[in-house]
Amino acid sequence: MTTDTFATPAELRACYDQPSEMIRKLKLGKLDRHARRFIALSPFLVLGTVGDVSPKGDAPGFVAVLDDTTLLIPDRPGNNRLDSLQNILAEPRVGLIFFVPGFNETLRVNGRGSLTREAKLLAPLAVRGKAPKAGIVVAVEEVYFHCGKALIRSRLWDPAARVARESFPTMGAIVADQVAGLDAGEIEHHYQTGLKERLY
Repeated sequence: MTTDTFATPAELRACYDQPSEMIRKLKLGKLDRHARRFIALSPFLVLGTVGDVSPKGDAPGFVAVLDDTTLLIPDRPGNNRLDSLQNILAEPRVGLIFFVPGFNETLRVNGRGSLTREAKLLAPLAVRGKAPKAGIVVAVEEVYFHCGKALIRSRLWDPAARVARESFPTMGAIVADQVAGLDAGEIEHHYQTGLKERLY
């Protein structure tokens, strides 16, 4: 563990340049037309809560823009741990990063989250006739586009940088290694069946 660290925000800032005036002005307090369009194109986001980070994905535009300062994220079936949802109940601060395949830029949204089970809000988000059991309402406080350097460095969208799936164990093998007494083949079969039949 490192012992050469930073004691204060001022000490940290001294190691970096100041952000330009343009960068400071790019942080908005509401969703403009560019942010709305990016969200409409986005099939994937990462949701950060206090204590958890969770991926959320569906068809492009799966996040509803209710108005200039309100988003609604459907909670689709998952592992039923409810980490993010419970975190929001305890501490509402949330951060989102929206991705669009092929774009190196991302959209960041910070605000405060709350949960809803209001049928009239969730019904329009139904897929295959199934409305989500709950939704995450985000009261937007900050909106800004993030430059593409991280995605360029990672070569995230570069087909030549793809990793062969067989170079890493299956989920069944991983779970069987981590939880004693489980059969890797049975777990993998259940996992793959869920991916095909229980997305909604």
